[in-house]
Amino acid sequence: MRYRDRKGNEFEQTTGQDELLAKLYGSTIGRGAMKIASLPIFSKLMRFFLDGRLSSAFVLRFAERNDIDIFDFENRKYYSFNDFFVRKIKPGRRRVDRDKNVIIAPSDGKISAYRITNSSEFVVKNSVYTVGSLLRDSKLAERYNGGTAIIIRLSPDDYHRYCYCADGEKSRNRTINGVLHTVNPIANKYLPVYKENCREYCIIRTKNFGDIIQMEVGATLVGKITNVHPYGRRMVRKGEEKGYFEFGGSTIILLLEKGKAAADEDLLINTREGFETKVLQGERIAYTACTTQDA
Repeated sequence: MRYRDRKGNEFEQTTGQDELLAKLYGSTIGRGAMKIASLPIFSKLMRFFLDGRLSSAFVLRFAERNDIDIFDFENRKYYSFNDFFVRKIKPGRRRVDRDKNVIIAPSDGKISAYRITNSSEFVVKNSVYTVGSLLRDSKLAERYNGGTAIIIRLSPDDYHRYCYCADGEKSRNRTINGVLHTVNPIANKYLPVYKENCREYCIIRTKNFGDIIQMEVGATLVGKITNVHPYGRRMVRKGEEKGYFEFGGSTIILLLEKGKAAADEDLLINTREGFETKVLQGERIAYTACTTQDA
């Protein structure tokens, strides 16, 4: 996979997870195995193991293989693999851009950004999705015609807690159950990933950006998306913790209304040129369309 950082430096990286998935999805037997692995019962069994004390033996090896800097995180004992995976970061290790005209990245990850067409379609790694099928709400999807979709793909080395991308009043969460598949780009050549994954989303009604949809997408071995404010309406603050994913590749999607908010231009350019953009939680990724990008 190719990606750029915000300074324009280019990287190409193939992880062990990428290689394994390429082999599995590239063969009939492998795709059959992944179909079985996508069943809820398999996901539950894996989560049971990853929540158990025996799984803690894999923590240090996982951190080393994924170049995770333990210094960034809480200095404590981890009692299971998932206990480590949802670890909290130390205060100050992620800077939140407090500019009132800025939308922040709700998580670490690699970004792809797309203009939403009049037909409500956008492309994610060679697969085409409609906003309506993503939300399962065609009326709500209409409001985002001409707007922007920002897709943030988390890999195992990323920090898997996420926050609210802007200040505002959030709606209750809507949960869409589905068959779980990996969100790794390799899988997208064979499966309509977002149509099959479980997902949760809410609408954040903001003063400066209109109504932002923030959606979390679960993947293989992530049968549980944990949001800390799932019910009812409440005022939320940019950078406030929204929830976390357990082990597995996962994705966050932001939908922005036309004329209300716009993605930073480098994200759109990088996507058009075939690159994802590496970001950290809290950094600027979009801005109010009522100001210039440099505001």
